[in-house]
Amino acid sequence: MIQHPDLPSAHKARLAPLFSAMRDFAEAPVRAALAESFAPDANIHLCHPFGDLTGPEALFEVAYAPLLAALPDLERRDWIVMAGETEAGHQWLGTGGHYVGSFAAPWLEIPATGHLAHMRYHEFYRLVDGQIVEMQAIWDIPELMMQAGAWPLAPSLGREMFVPGPATQDGFVPGPWDREQAQASCAHVVDMLAHLTRHPAQGGPEVMELERFWHPRFNWYGPAGIGTARGVFGFRNWHQIPFLSAMPDRGAKDEALDFHFFGDGPYAAVTGWPNMRQSITAGGWLGIAPSGTQIDLRSLDFWRMENGLIRENWVLVDLLDVYTQLGVDVFARLREFNKARHLGPISLTGDPS
Repeated sequence: MIQHPDLPSAHKARLAPLFSAMRDFAEAPVRAALAESFAPDANIHLCHPFGDLTGPEALFEVAYAPLLAALPDLERRDWIVMAGETEAGHQWLGTGGHYVGSFAAPWLEIPATGHLAHMRYHEFYRLVDGQIVEMQAIWDIPELMMQAGAWPLAPSLGREMFVPGPATQDGFVPGPWDREQAQASCAHVVDMLAHLTRHPAQGGPEVMELERFWHPRFNWYGPAGIGTARGVFGFRNWHQIPFLSAMPDRGAKDEALDFHFFGDGPYAAVTGWPNMRQSITAGGWLGIAPSGTQIDLRSLDFWRMENGLIRENWVLVDLLDVYTQLGVDVFARLREFNKARHLGPISLTGDPS
């Protein structure tokens, strides 16, 4: 019998120094860790407004350097680190967590607060020969706008909160990688998603069979701007009904998209750039007026299985990119919303006098 190398476990070990360097974020060690982990010509796909980049140097200069200037005590806090192999044989590693730090200077024209700030991230890496050759990442920038009292668009229907890591505290999935369990976790999620697309084309909400796939007490952790929902009632009312009402052709154009599903223990993940394509033909979602415009959605997701059902689902959607496709410049609105506020750095000396 041929023994296959445990690449998922090897890749977790390979990228551990990068994540460790970002925990106590400083320019020199992070630059060095990025250069060590990424191929020089790696394809980097970041959320709006950063766009597509090439190589680790551009990643640091465009994304990390300005964030570090705004949060000088920047810290990376992972709560999911999982890895696996797709059906096509590609090796992916997914991380979820928060960047945290003291919000001391404006970032992307978001006013500084002087307080601890947090911004959720989902970051996915494809590795070949021990190096990152592709990165897909969404940072929940609207979450930071909300903490600054500067979110300039529609309020969320769901609950905005500091999204927690897994309730079971096992998001750092240990090796060795179990192919059978990983495939079972993915299969459950893929089957669930296939059932979701049955509605409304094949019948009412019952055709989605949510109770067959989801734990009665599941948490759905959506992006800032949508918010968190709990259980079937919360999921339907605070996310699914407005989403499907506005875009009933959801799932009809998936054959033109590129999905990457992979599993690790009780976790499954999907990454794609984009991985949804649909048209806004009715109102109700995010306060957006129907225009018939076809949009692409980038969504990077994690699911945690418990006793054969989905107990937790972390979802990040690049909402700023969605608004851009619809002709809404969120950052222009942000400037109008905040032009009477102090937009400079905040000096907190700690001197009690």
